[in-house]
Amino acid sequence: MQSTLIREIAGLFAPLILIAALGSAQDTPEAHLGKGYDALRQDRYEEAAREFRAALHLDPKLVMRARFPLAVALFELKESAEARREFEAVRREIGEHPNVSYYLGRLDLLDQDFVGAIRNLNQAIAKPPFPDTAYYLGLAYFKQGDLPAAEKWLKQAAAINPRDSIAHYQLGLVYRKEGREPEAKEAVALSAELRRQDAEDTRLRSECARKLEAGPPSEARAACDRLYDPDNAEKLTALGTIYGQHGDLQAALKPLQRAAELSPQSPQMQYNLAFTYFRLNRFEEARSPIANAVKRWPDIFQLNALYGAVLAKLGEDLPAYQALRNAHQLNQTDSQTANLLYVTVLGIARKSQAAHEYPDAIRYFGEAANLRPDDPEPHRSLAEVYALTGRHSEAAGEQQRAEQLSKAANPVQ
Repeated sequence: MQSTLIREIAGLFAPLILIAALGSAQDTPEAHLGKGYDALRQDRYEEAAREFRAALHLDPKLVMRARFPLAVALFELKESAEARREFEAVRREIGEHPNVSYYLGRLDLLDQDFVGAIRNLNQAIAKPPFPDTAYYLGLAYFKQGDLPAAEKWLKQAAAINPRDSIAHYQLGLVYRKEGREPEAKEAVALSAELRRQDAEDTRLRSECARKLEAGPPSEARAACDRLYDPDNAEKLTALGTIYGQHGDLQAALKPLQRAAELSPQSPQMQYNLAFTYFRLNRFEEARSPIANAVKRWPDIFQLNALYGAVLAKLGEDLPAYQALRNAHQLNQTDSQTANLLYVTVLGIARKSQAAHEYPDAIRYFGEAANLRPDDPEPHRSLAEVYALTGRHSEAAGEQQRAEQLSKAANPVQ
């Protein structure tokens, strides 16, 4: 059962779509946020907590961007008292929020405060932040002894995720408590069948991967498509990921398209689809899903990096520059993003120079020089712009710097 925000983030970058490990030497809130989210993705909760605390130290106003994921990391570390303090601090800052109420309800359940759990989870259920919100509300009512309410919410949980074996099993316990033994046996049997199907799906995934590695694509697809379930986004994502890992991008599209349709608000599903389109050089089709993902998760390096790459391929230099700059701020160690940002900003600078927009040209050439301190090209161009604007002393300085860098790059043998 995918039960927490961290599970969504952790699933955001499956092996198919992982671009680069996140890291940054820059001591900025953005850099710490990026490293914190990457640590969450990899279940490194202690590191995530450190990074989010560092971001908050630099900018205490980052309530939902840093304090909330800090609380999530502490929740995953089972540091319940500290997690509760952080969630309650978020609530004081922003008021009632379904995500906060959900986690406080989960903490109440752990503390066996079933009244508090019911109160908080009822706040969350008005706009359920996660698919298992109804399950935990039903569980809280069950623990309190309110069987009719428990039945109501566990039925809703089973309807939201019909393949959730845990919800069906818990519903069976409710029926048994109510003396409805035939229905209890049916629910427990269904739970067991769902667990069996999950085991079968695991076997099929392994078989699919083996056939993609060993056999002709047509034979492999016949085996892999047994995993295709048009109503299960997670199974579709797994199938698309397997295809993508083995280079069959065309086959990956169908399950990933359907997964994105089923989960339009999931950054994982939208990113998977966008990255597959990108790898197929279908850049216009990649734009929409990745743009939506960036809006929801602006602090994720990989999302910004892919969005910038898509826009650069479409020739939209300024939006590409903005996305790539955001990505670079989050991760200054990723050379692929830094290189693309350099090429993009240098192109914008040259266009500004050609359009006689000299202040912009100076600014962009200066940024290019900062991105590649050992490259003489931005300094040569700065010398040209300064000369055109009558700033001859600065032009001479930039020309001298360009010549020094050229000599350093090509020493006399």
